[in-house]
Amino acid sequence: MADQNPPPSNDGIDAPEVTHKKQRRISWIWLVPIVALLAGLSLVVRTWMEVGPEISIEFNTAEGIEVGKTQVRYKDVVVGTVHNIRFNDDRSKVIVQAQLAKDAAGLATEGTNFWVVRPRLGISGVSGLGTLLSGAYIGVDAVDGPNASTTATKFEFIGLETPPPVTHDRDGKRFTLKAHDLGSLDIGSPVYFRRINVGRVIGYKLDETGSAVNVEVFIDAPNDKFVTQGTRFWNASGVDLSVDGSGLKLHTQSLLSLALGGVAFAPVNQNDPGTAAQGNQFQLYSSEAEAKANPDGEPVPIRMRFDQSVRGLSVGATIDFQGIALGEVTRITIDFDSKKKRFYALVDASLYPERLGSVYDRVHERALEAGDDTEGKLLASMVEHGLRGQLRTANLLTGQLYIVLQHFPKAEPVEFHISDPIVIPTIPGNLEQLQQQITNIVDKIDKIPFDQIGRDLRTSLSSASRLMSNLDKTLAPEARETLRAARKSLDNINQLLATDAALPANAERAMQELGRAARSLRALADYLQANPEALIRGRGQDPLPGETRN
Repeated sequence: MADQNPPPSNDGIDAPEVTHKKQRRISWIWLVPIVALLAGLSLVVRTWMEVGPEISIEFNTAEGIEVGKTQVRYKDVVVGTVHNIRFNDDRSKVIVQAQLAKDAAGLATEGTNFWVVRPRLGISGVSGLGTLLSGAYIGVDAVDGPNASTTATKFEFIGLETPPPVTHDRDGKRFTLKAHDLGSLDIGSPVYFRRINVGRVIGYKLDETGSAVNVEVFIDAPNDKFVTQGTRFWNASGVDLSVDGSGLKLHTQSLLSLALGGVAFAPVNQNDPGTAAQGNQFQLYSSEAEAKANPDGEPVPIRMRFDQSVRGLSVGATIDFQGIALGEVTRITIDFDSKKKRFYALVDASLYPERLGSVYDRVHERALEAGDDTEGKLLASMVEHGLRGQLRTANLLTGQLYIVLQHFPKAEPVEFHISDPIVIPTIPGNLEQLQQQITNIVDKIDKIPFDQIGRDLRTSLSSASRLMSNLDKTLAPEARETLRAARKSLDNINQLLATDAALPANAERAMQELGRAARSLRALADYLQANPEALIRGRGQDPLPGETRN
């Protein structure tokens, strides 16, 4: 508003001049909310800049998890908090939403594992006891080191129901063992090297073909360097009991392996190519002896025909040759012989000729020079010299059978042809031979005339009865008279030998006379020894007392 001068008055007095003060459009009081707004905005911006990514973790249940209280911890450091829990679309799972700190954004990457830490009792021990006071929390395991990510690349995860057996920050190597079956192994079972616990079983699953079990083990550093490409693993569960020439032997890795099972390994190959790499595959043998045995080489399929019962023979039974396990039974079937009108058993087996050692090597060299089949030439020569298959009892209590390949010099010759599989001739087993011998004995017993023998025996017994009757009538009275006379004679002898009888007294006097006669003879002998001339001159006069003889 512009200032205006008042008009002059008529009375000659000037009108007062009024000056208006300018007013401020903005009051200082508004600075307070503006400053508060700026501070709030700065806090919001700062909070927004410090907040990390939000992730979703899927669990089966939300046991022990609370919104606003349950923490997310990595290496026991709080890196986030649970802020929401909800169901998935079909309510089969629980979705836990957690807010991570900005400096922990790198944890939200591929390969990170989440699980709820709570008290657990397992075969590997007790874990999570600290949560009894602090409450459950979500544990995190992520890749660390130079390869660790610093930014979030994944926001949805599937949580583990149990803690991971091995975390990423644990130094060591993982290996895969192929086993025929799992046995008593489980997650957490120990792995031994020279009876020292150097690792553990961390997982297992069926092979894609379903014919084996892949067991994953983890060997801690620095002991993982002892796992080489020539190392062999075997199942060390339970007790290995063996009896040999040195006596009874009992082997076990530890008392823990008896309850939880275990795996052991050792380098076997002398020409070991070097340390095994991460993820290498090895075969898991069933025993230490099998693991440390020489390489078997390629198996040779054979077939044997048995006309006897094969009850007690099972797949996996040993094929024995000179005390060496040369192979094992792989299949047992039955077939019908139309000529003999009877069934027979066909047993398929696998032989490992390389177990024969230097013998196989020599035959192999000769076969290569001649261009022949090594295994066929070897077996043809052995069959020609009486090699036969025979069933034998391995255990009298269980009735288990095994097959022995042995030379039988008296075996009937057979024609041998190389085929696939190679057919090995057989002979009856010991049990069948025993049954045949028993049958022959029974046939011979049937030919014995038991009726005629019975009649003759009855006649003999009748004659013996009559003889005993005659003896009782005639001989018994005479025997009684003889015994009576003998008793009377013994009584007379007792009377003669009594202490007050004449015979002992006369005998005593005779003994006294004999004693005196013996003393006289001794005196005579002493005199003759001192005076031998007395035999010629006779005895002289006795000297007077004190007299000296010349």
